[in-house]
Amino acid sequence: MRVSRYFEELRSAYDAELDDLMTDSAGHDILTSRLQAKRSQIRQLLPMIECNPEMVAVAFHGGFSFANPAVMADIAALEPEDLPAWQTLLSSVSLEPWAADLAQVVLKDANGERFLVVTACLEFLRGASTDSSAEGARRQPPGDGDDEDDADLDIDLEEAGADWLSEQGFDRKDRFSGDN
Repeated sequence: MRVSRYFEELRSAYDAELDDLMTDSAGHDILTSRLQAKRSQIRQLLPMIECNPEMVAVAFHGGFSFANPAVMADIAALEPEDLPAWQTLLSSVSLEPWAADLAQVVLKDANGERFLVVTACLEFLRGASTDSSAEGARRQPPGDGDDEDDADLDIDLEEAGADWLSEQGFDRKDRFSGDN
């Protein structure tokens, strides 16, 4: 899967933010309580959604389900100015009830829609990297990967995502036609 520079940098910051929240100084797992604290402070954190979205996005950790991973994979390849509207993702993304409540608060902010698209993508990337690491470890012994099959899967996901974005009214940017 191709990931834009924007999402690559944000994913790294998002992962670091989650890692920082996981344990206290004694090494005890306190992620759940820290995430609940972030969720309860969402209104106070809204000014950060434009400049440091990863610090607020963690409040939504574990709150997304992805019905169409190909769409999310395609969005992960986009730069911020090319991101679709939040409403166009609702057929591919669902929120846990608590996350839907948080989203309603965030959507009142002028940058809320874009933030939710970014957050959904960060959660997708976090899950995709965890899933692919675990899946790869189960499927293949080290050093026995088939890069050609992986490339075919990436192409299929890219095509499906491009098709979906085209259906939503976005210009098709197909890497095979030279329209990049």
